[in-house]
Amino acid sequence: MRNRFFRKYLSTNVLPIWAVLLLDVVIVIFSCLIAFFLKQDMEWEDISDNSFSIEAFLLFSIVVNVFFFRCFRTYLGVLRYSSFVDIMRIFVSLTLSYIVLICINGVYYLVFGGKMLPESTIFMAYVLNFALMSSSRVVVKMMYEASHFDSRRSINVFIYGAKEAGVNIAKSLRVNLKNRYRLRGFIADEPELVDKVMMGVKVYANDDSLLETLDDRGISAVIVSPAKLDQLSKTDLADKLLSHHIKLLTAPPLSEWNNQELDHTQLKEIQIEDLLPRAPIEIDMRKIASHLEGKRVMITGAAGSIGSEIMRQVVSFNPYKLILIDQAETPLHDIRLELQDYWRNIDAETIVADVSDQGRMENIFKEYRPQYIFHAAAYKHVPMMENNVPEAIRVNVSGTRNLADLSVKYGAEKFVMISTDKAVNPTNVMGCSKRIAEIYVQSLAKHLQKKGDASVKFITTRFGNVLGSNGSVIPRFKEQIQRGGPVTVTHPDIIRYFMTIPEACRLVLEAGSMGNGGEIYIFDMGQPVKIVDLAKRMISLSGRENIKIEFTGLRHGEKLYEELLNNKELTKPTYHPKIMIANVREYDYGDVQQHIQNLIDTSHTYDPMKIVAVMKDIVPEFVSKNSCFEVLDKK
Repeated sequence: MRNRFFRKYLSTNVLPIWAVLLLDVVIVIFSCLIAFFLKQDMEWEDISDNSFSIEAFLLFSIVVNVFFFRCFRTYLGVLRYSSFVDIMRIFVSLTLSYIVLICINGVYYLVFGGKMLPESTIFMAYVLNFALMSSSRVVVKMMYEASHFDSRRSINVFIYGAKEAGVNIAKSLRVNLKNRYRLRGFIADEPELVDKVMMGVKVYANDDSLLETLDDRGISAVIVSPAKLDQLSKTDLADKLLSHHIKLLTAPPLSEWNNQELDHTQLKEIQIEDLLPRAPIEIDMRKIASHLEGKRVMITGAAGSIGSEIMRQVVSFNPYKLILIDQAETPLHDIRLELQDYWRNIDAETIVADVSDQGRMENIFKEYRPQYIFHAAAYKHVPMMENNVPEAIRVNVSGTRNLADLSVKYGAEKFVMISTDKAVNPTNVMGCSKRIAEIYVQSLAKHLQKKGDASVKFITTRFGNVLGSNGSVIPRFKEQIQRGGPVTVTHPDIIRYFMTIPEACRLVLEAGSMGNGGEIYIFDMGQPVKIVDLAKRMISLSGRENIKIEFTGLRHGEKLYEELLNNKELTKPTYHPKIMIANVREYDYGDVQQHIQNLIDTSHTYDPMKIVAVMKDIVPEFVSKNSCFEVLDKK
């Protein structure tokens, strides 16, 4: 019998709206009768002797309440999902209904010489009506939750963050995720919240006793409020929790929830990117939009990590046309499919081409006449370029020269080149090839300015490693952890600067909008991260044990730390606190032309030693490390 009742009324099926309305009407009648009987001290014989008309009041009460129920849709909600909003609708509806009934009661007195009911009885009926209608929702909600809660399938969780964002997560746990997670408490940094009770659970302090509390409460996971992620990255709390085998989960900001509700697909395990200490980066979206809206925008290396993210950000500024270039066919095809799925209204051309092919690139410039160019095409892997020197020159140097010259020839407005921190005091072929590309772009910009032709503004941007980019350390560590290890780190003391791909691309767009031509912009990358610490945290986040870390030794051309500026260089600030301008040595464009042409001609000999010797002549600070080219530095 009991099971049949639960299946019929508390199953996933919902009561029809007429049934909810009928229930509410019954509550209205019951409330009026109870109030009347209480007023008469439950003396039935007195009812017929007084001048009151309970029948008339019941009739008017049903009509008026149904009218306001209809206006405020109090019966349309699903009872088991009732919320504060539903209770407020009931309150407003009943308040207006009983105000109208009191007015009708007065009119009744003027017409018939007697009241339907005393005002005190009507007020009592109002209080009872509100209490019973609200209670009906609460009782159904509690019975539903009790009947559907399975403690064997759910895990005990704390929420880190006891303010608005944390409370919103707690509400979603109670409604949408109750069979997955059981809320047992909050963690707060604010002393005024500690030991208070919220959502029926206690708020605990983030102190030395926290781990003991988590053990006592049987907590398996901590859900971190989005507002607390920055705080988590700056303390050792994450490491403490992970060392106790407690999972770390997080939710997106409220603005990204589905219909203001959090579902299980949005509650995800915290990634290593979330734990790196970085302040949020803000950019002037309106200024960037004014530069890109309605423009023909070319992106080279469009299928790569940086190029594809620049594309995703540029489309939001409503460009007139996108010209997306890459020599990698399959990744570029994926970009085309992404455009069709999400930005079908954007006019975009996906072109398979090699930036070092001067004839092919001229044909593209002639046809599409790009106004804004983001040059992200480059070979970037240090060990690969140590072993393939001619290709580094062909793409990174010759390809950049082709694009820069064509930008001048076909009247582009801006040319933004993506460089790297490895171009500063380079110790490898890749870094030096990017430094030579920087030199060419900057010298060309200064040459045009001296001639009084500043139609094309050449901008260079430098930044460090981006998290999650193709072939970077984090995807590799994830793969090694999934295989059960070992995780390979080149050196125990190696450090790197990191930034997320979207952050880096936002700064590229900002720098491109502020540049007047010839600047080399560097980004504030925050604090460097020790790679071995990164590996340890990723192993802890994975929940796996007994995964070893092995040190393999520095690779060819690799150094322990990267610099964003040459020691002899100075910087000057811009209006954006994360972007600075490097005061670098300037080169004569005529000399640069000759040196680079000589370098390109030498690259056609395919003799790495000869090519690198020419590179060292152009960039004297290029000193090879852990490489066969070190012999050239001893001469």
